[in-house]
Amino acid sequence: MSTLKIGVIGAGRIGKVHTETIARSVPEARVVAIADVNLAAAKDLAARVNVPSVSDDYRKVIQNPDVDAVIICSPTDAHAQHTIETAEAGKHVFCEKPIALDLPTIKRVNDTVERCGVKFMVGFNRRFDANFKKVKQMVVERKVGDLHVVKITSRDPGPPPAEYIAVSGGMFLDMTIHDFDMARFIAGKDVVEVFAVGGVMVDPAIGKAGDIDTAVITLVFEGGALGIIDNSRKAVYGYDQRLEVFGSGGMVKVDNTAPDTHDYYGPDGVHSSLPLNFFMDRYIDAYASEIKEFCQVVGENKPVSVGGRDGLMSVAIALAAKRSLAEHRPVKVAEVLEGKK
Repeated sequence: MSTLKIGVIGAGRIGKVHTETIARSVPEARVVAIADVNLAAAKDLAARVNVPSVSDDYRKVIQNPDVDAVIICSPTDAHAQHTIETAEAGKHVFCEKPIALDLPTIKRVNDTVERCGVKFMVGFNRRFDANFKKVKQMVVERKVGDLHVVKITSRDPGPPPAEYIAVSGGMFLDMTIHDFDMARFIAGKDVVEVFAVGGVMVDPAIGKAGDIDTAVITLVFEGGALGIIDNSRKAVYGYDQRLEVFGSGGMVKVDNTAPDTHDYYGPDGVHSSLPLNFFMDRYIDAYASEIKEFCQVVGENKPVSVGGRDGLMSVAIALAAKRSLAEHRPVKVAEVLEGKK
């Protein structure tokens, strides 16, 4: 099998992770082109992993005749256009979440990808976490019996800058979108109804920017099982990522990952290490696993495990949550998908 040649758009934090993963641990693939509006960042990354083509124009990646597939790590508002142009150039696409912040744009992207006949994988990295994959396997094997409740806790160690809130789409589309996708993934079912409550309890500047920083969301899945997600932009003890699945046959859960697993028993109590501090620590192996799968999908012509419909449905749930919060009522996901006001 010939080497898969990859272009990367975006040399920021995630672009670096994917590029370095390929250079370090995907021998069947090679990054041959990088573009970023910050040319210095692109040149620095290219020099570290020996990438021959560097530009501040993303089109130079898409139009590069040596590129077979493109990994899109650009800002959210550019994802859709970059994906469309890549697909129309006949090249396979890996796009970081979300595809876009509105459903008509996502549908246009998905239609384009399908029409062009290229592979399209969306970057929901948590699906590739070994612990969560084990839970998914146990649900599929019916180790918990009939599904009753999926509980997800996701709390960041600190909030983003308030100015970031204005361009991120807000908490549900930026942060909770991972949990919405994880809920669908674990349950193996679509979400049909959402009820969200939230408030500003961490940083008043987030409220002034028009968003919330704390939320609890209830989901209803097809078939009647329930989901519960709780989010916070600030947990003083670190990056809090927990999952529990409860059903008629039992329960399975995943607790936080820590730098070590020691417990110290002393006269003033029992002590252990705090959780890993942020997503780049907690999910670094998951990022590597997803990009390895993308290269395998393209190289061996396999179907993607997380694609355009998954990207569409996660945003639809997020938009339903935003509407629920604003209107103080449960919202059917179908209302959002069908464009009802």
